Amino acid sequence: MEHPETFAVEVGGIKRELRLFQIKPGIRIAILNILGDTEFVEAASTQLAPLIAAHQPDALVTAEAKSIPLAYALSARLNNLPYVVLRKSYKPYMGDALQSETLSITTGAPQTLYLDEKDRQIVGGKRVVIVDDVISTGSTLQGMRLILGKAGANVVAEAAIFTEGDRAAWQNIIALGHLPVWIDPKS
Repeated sequence: MEHPETFAVEVGGIKRELRLFQIKPGIRIAILNILGDTEFVEAASTQLAPLIAAHQPDALVTAEAKSIPLAYALSARLNNLPYVVLRKSYKPYMGDALQSETLSITTGAPQTLYLDEKDRQIVGGKRVVIVDDVISTGSTLQGMRLILGKAGANVVAEAAIFTEGDRAAWQNIIALGHLPVWIDPKS
């Protein structure tokens, strides 16, 4: 049995081997999946919480689904600060939801984000911090910015466990580390 190639990361003393995944011919990224990894989420949220608190947010906002445990853990560390999850499918109970389009690097397909009508009051006119597990191309981040702009939110910071790709593009992101992108020069 062949062992997959991995990339080692460490956050708050917690080490993980992230599997490398080909997203296009000749281009691979390290996949961080925090779903079910309570130990890693706890370590990341412990380190991110004071960095986020310095921006005095009224709420946290994340996109469905992999970063939901991080938003929850950060909320708990920030005195139960409200958090909102932008959904990737519309449900009738969401009422007059706001929406914006995004393109995730891991899915490679356009996706629509929805802000539930009930959550508009949590972010409207408020100081919010966008939270994600990994910020790579910035497409999801841009989609979240657009929908929050429509809701009248004031985005005061953007945070992730890791940034990925062009490090210069992410200088203003609160992050605990950076993941490279592996490009095969022969492709």
